[in-house]
Amino acid sequence: MASPKIRVIALALVEHPRRQAILVSEGYDATRGEHFHRLLGGGVEVGERGADAVRRELREEIGVDVLVGAHLGTVENIFTYDGRPGHEIVLVFGAELADDALYDRDFFAGIEDDPVDAVWHALAGPGSELPVYPPGVLDLLGAGRTSP
Repeated sequence: MASPKIRVIALALVEHPRRQAILVSEGYDATRGEHFHRLLGGGVEVGERGADAVRRELREEIGVDVLVGAHLGTVENIFTYDGRPGHEIVLVFGAELADDALYDRDFFAGIEDDPVDAVWHALAGPGSELPVYPPGVLDLLGAGRTSP
């Protein structure tokens, strides 16, 4: 059995311009019986920049184009998911949906073989109680408020 590896991933922090919400995928950890939300994005390939990985991943996951802005920060994520240990170095980028009309949608159906559906996660009020992973990403909200 191969030893676990540290994975470098790039995630998009997409804030809704008219509501206090961010775009996330929905997840469930069966081992802990926990529903959660996670920022969208994924693995950075060798020779690929983090911002390019964000663009590619959102196109692959939910079929949308994003304008990637500033690198907001890096988070180290050591976790257990479905009983398996994981360790990620997480590059978090501010991003905006390239098509403003998409902000009117409440749901984005996943288009990969292992679909990742996306929704707007309320930052306050009803629906805000679910945890957002990786831990620490919500601390980056409002950082680098410049256009992509």
